[in-house]
Amino acid sequence: MTRPHPFDAANFDLENTSTELRTMVEAMEKALPRPTAVPPTAEEAEKARAQFGGEDSVFQFPAPGRPPEVRTIPGPGGDLPLRIYRPPGAVRGAMLHIHGGGWVVGTAGMNDAGNEKRANELGLAVVSVDYRLAPEHPYPAGPDDCEAAARWLVDNAASLGADPAKIVIGGESAGGHLSAVTVVRMHQRHGFDFAGANLVYGLYDISGVPSHTAFDHRNVILNSDSIEWFTRCFVPESVDLRDPDLSPLYADLSGLCPALFTVGTLDPLRDHTLFMYARWVGAGNAAEMQVFPGAPHGFEAFPAPEGKRSLARMDEFLAGCLE
Repeated sequence: MTRPHPFDAANFDLENTSTELRTMVEAMEKALPRPTAVPPTAEEAEKARAQFGGEDSVFQFPAPGRPPEVRTIPGPGGDLPLRIYRPPGAVRGAMLHIHGGGWVVGTAGMNDAGNEKRANELGLAVVSVDYRLAPEHPYPAGPDDCEAAARWLVDNAASLGADPAKIVIGGESAGGHLSAVTVVRMHQRHGFDFAGANLVYGLYDISGVPSHTAFDHRNVILNSDSIEWFTRCFVPESVDLRDPDLSPLYADLSGLCPALFTVGTLDPLRDHTLFMYARWVGAGNAAEMQVFPGAPHGFEAFPAPEGKRSLARMDEFLAGCLE
């Protein structure tokens, strides 16, 4: 099947945004509190966590049909919780899912419904990791936990009924960043390659990209102030923002697994995906990028045509990685 070129101008033309998505974005901009610059403290992080997915939050996550299996493994900072969904039938492979939330907010549980759906429909044993959050646990705590979860999954795939050669990885936003870091670490440190990586609007250059400020006049979940706040929570001042282990855009990307990159053109993190896709392909790896005009950060969760198409392609990609 021939797919459109990812840099086709039509992918960036706002005239190609669906009416449904336009309406949802307009409503979102009116409902969301506008991000502002605040000190990157533990107290502010707790406030952010209460506002993200709480009873009064505009971010509400669907409930799964059944609870996950919860397991604790030894991690580099102590007990490391995992949430596991197994398919009702045959296991075709396994997936490590890494949640988003700017390295500061969010939990593995907020993705239970989506992970259960992938387990049921794709035959995946899906393992989601509750990595340590910043600023209480800054870099490299989160990446270290994700690496530990990946190593556990490789070593224990057979106990989940999965072939260790058929393990995929993926995540959204900060989870996309942590997935990319984990792909590189597992390749370089442990000689293990995933069967595929589903990288959804991740952040791959912590030092910043032009699109960070492109939508400061809009209210589309993120802006330059909030991105800086999350980054300052996550990264100690002593760390070089372009360290390849922190900013995988600068890593040696040769010899990595196939990847699917997904982003919307109204996302302040847009350029991270555009640049990382180009670097992934330039390093000789197989990759595909789907770009959705007028789609903001988090759009795949919207019941708009763009969200549905993006998820369908992600599932198609993941299924293909298992063949």
